[in-house]
Amino acid sequence: MAAPDAPTPDPVAPDPGAAPPAGSALVLAGGGGAPTGPKFNPKSFVASLSTRPGVYRMQDAEGTVIYVGKARNLKARVGSYFRADQLQPKVAALVQQIAGIEVTVVNSDTEALLLEFNLIKQLKPRYNILMRDDKSFPFLYMTTADEFPRLSFYRGSRRLPGRFFGPYPSTVAVRETLLQLQKLFKLRQCDDSYFQNRTRPCLQYQIERCSGPCVGLISRGDYATDVNAAVRVLEGRNDEVATELSTRMEAAATALEFERAATLRDQLAAVKRIQAKQIVTAEAAFDCDTVAVAAGPGEYCIGLMFIRGGQNLGTTTYFARAPFAESDEVLAAFLSQHYLTHPPPEEILVESEVPDADVLASVLASRAQHRVVIHRPERGLKARWLEMTRANALEALKMRLATQAGIAEQLAELGVALGLEPVPRRIECFDVSHTRGEATVASCVVFGVEGPMKSDYRRFNIEGLAPGDDYGAMRQVLERRYKRVKAGEAPVPDVLLIDGGPGQLAEAAAALDALGVKVPRVVGVAKGADRRVGQERLFLLGTDTPLILPPDSRALHLVQRVRDEAHRFAIAGHRARRAKARQASILEDVAGLGPGRRRELLKQFGGLQGVLGAGVEELTRVRGIGRRLAETIYERLHPGG
Repeated sequence: MAAPDAPTPDPVAPDPGAAPPAGSALVLAGGGGAPTGPKFNPKSFVASLSTRPGVYRMQDAEGTVIYVGKARNLKARVGSYFRADQLQPKVAALVQQIAGIEVTVVNSDTEALLLEFNLIKQLKPRYNILMRDDKSFPFLYMTTADEFPRLSFYRGSRRLPGRFFGPYPSTVAVRETLLQLQKLFKLRQCDDSYFQNRTRPCLQYQIERCSGPCVGLISRGDYATDVNAAVRVLEGRNDEVATELSTRMEAAATALEFERAATLRDQLAAVKRIQAKQIVTAEAAFDCDTVAVAAGPGEYCIGLMFIRGGQNLGTTTYFARAPFAESDEVLAAFLSQHYLTHPPPEEILVESEVPDADVLASVLASRAQHRVVIHRPERGLKARWLEMTRANALEALKMRLATQAGIAEQLAELGVALGLEPVPRRIECFDVSHTRGEATVASCVVFGVEGPMKSDYRRFNIEGLAPGDDYGAMRQVLERRYKRVKAGEAPVPDVLLIDGGPGQLAEAAAALDALGVKVPRVVGVAKGADRRVGQERLFLLGTDTPLILPPDSRALHLVQRVRDEAHRFAIAGHRARRAKARQASILEDVAGLGPGRRRELLKQFGGLQGVLGAGVEELTRVRGIGRRLAETIYERLHPGG
């Protein structure tokens, strides 16, 4: 396969010293890469390679790419795989499967690094270290163009005008910081449409978490002072804020403004509490990440700690399976895969030397438009941060391995209880949630040998059924889900759990039969006579007598856990859909009636009830609404009238 942006010439055996033209890439192939091709001869292939930088792709007998690597010197790097005196376990296992190699010669180490990253992401070779880098880190976002800036939780693209603070390792960390700043500086969080249409203070003002700028209860200058202080706290400049608050408090007390002085005293105490929570804080404000790797049996945990403004924002973890890899390889793979998709800080602290760290740092700096350094601290606070990151990674790995061992035992017991051989490795569970037939949502959750597989979770909005038709909803969701399974978009589960009794089970069987999908075990999970936990009855497709497992059965505990997760996921989706439907105005369904015109209508008539009582002639008097649109609005509000 050629580089995505480069021409793909016919495979050739090049002169080792030949160089491709400037700005181009050269693709070489050795062996057929397929069972019918010529036998791969590593000696002659290596002899023909260039000494220039490039990327190599190793293929098995089926032509599947099994490994992608980069090299500053292709001839030396590829040749090292075939020296018998230096074979490591990973290399030995890899070399035995090589039936062909493709090589792309590039002009620089930077091009090689980027091409390797893109190919690994695209091809997902089995011998490369792959990170499930699907995390989207949250930020705190402050608007800068508003008269009264807003501070809020934010996740997404950082292209909006304003300032971003973070990233934070979790939503909990962001919301905790946001709550502290709310109590401390009382900055608004409401969106602009809500803010602009207030006539009296909201609940946030009543509980002293907003200063009421929407109704003029704080001057623009005082609000700007609070915004400036909040920014400095987020930047780690707490000492400056504390000094300023102390000075302002003394000035207020001297001027006999004792209520103002008391407010500033409380703010000062809150800043001190925030400082006290930061056990490990740098004297100087700067940004860096610390990365450490903890190794387990065939699995690695990568710990990532965020330091922003000299303050520790917390740690997150990634996991990678790499049976034959070393910790250094895992670290290098993580750095390239993570920071080529996430903005890097100025410093990245690592626990061991990283090959080609200078090349990676150069690429990251050019992308981020600021200096990036990757280095290993030997002593001091940065070394302590790194040790803390490693300790967190070790703890997370221990917990993961313990959880996997517990789930493996539960799956084995469930296989015995259901008469399955071999042990089930994938469970799917479905549930339906609604409120008297309103906003029906069905959920599908998936569990595997490592526990919940949340990236495989799905929700389905149920439409076209009579309100409260649970049987029809179950059939609809199974048909929609297993059409995709039949098309190969997801694997067939070993166990399919349905939250319900024989009725729901019959609908599931009908849906699967109609699609021609065979699932080894389809089970209905019904609550006991008095709906108590531990009395669940399992209805197996094809049997009349329910299976009742003892309350201490680990298989039953797994079924309960999966069923409860499906229930939680369905309820969350239903509540979100119901809330959205109830918050929506009937005016939003009128074609041609945008937010501006809706606002004018509501303002002119004092609310929706006034609009409902208006005739066509009255509607046309509203700015921006012509007769045709007025007639459309009237017909929508008075169907059949």
